[in-house]
Amino acid sequence: MSDNTLIADLVPTLRYNDATAAITFLREAFGMTAVMVVPGDGDTVAHAELTFGNAMVMLGSNPPEGRDDRLRWPVGGSALYGVIDGDVDAHCARAVAAGATVVLEPKDQDYGGRGYTVRDPEGNLWSFGGYRPNV
Repeated sequence: MSDNTLIADLVPTLRYNDATAAITFLREAFGMTAVMVVPGDGDTVAHAELTFGNAMVMLGSNPPEGRDDRLRWPVGGSALYGVIDGDVDAHCARAVAAGATVVLEPKDQDYGGRGYTVRDPEGNLWSFGGYRPNV
């Protein structure tokens, strides 16, 4: 029996210790739009969806240790890339103003486009640039 199932979309999903602050950061730093935020217990986020152009990331709060360790994972270990049309340097400056830490300053890349990399407040790497991978 062959499996003819194709992946239609792939949506990166992140966990944050403070998902509410992460949503604010992602909106202010990168211009993402929160299209859905489902509150969890206390000050947590059970599920959130943020869009960036035609792309989306989902995120939620890491459960407290011992609560449901199957759903916990280390924060700050993800790396994502976003394609932007427009001024890469201004986009980077916006991210820094919102609290991102620059890892790689904006520069022209050997493979095309201009890009930069920053770290969000919980350690995830976010790269943005004009290079559009040939998908």
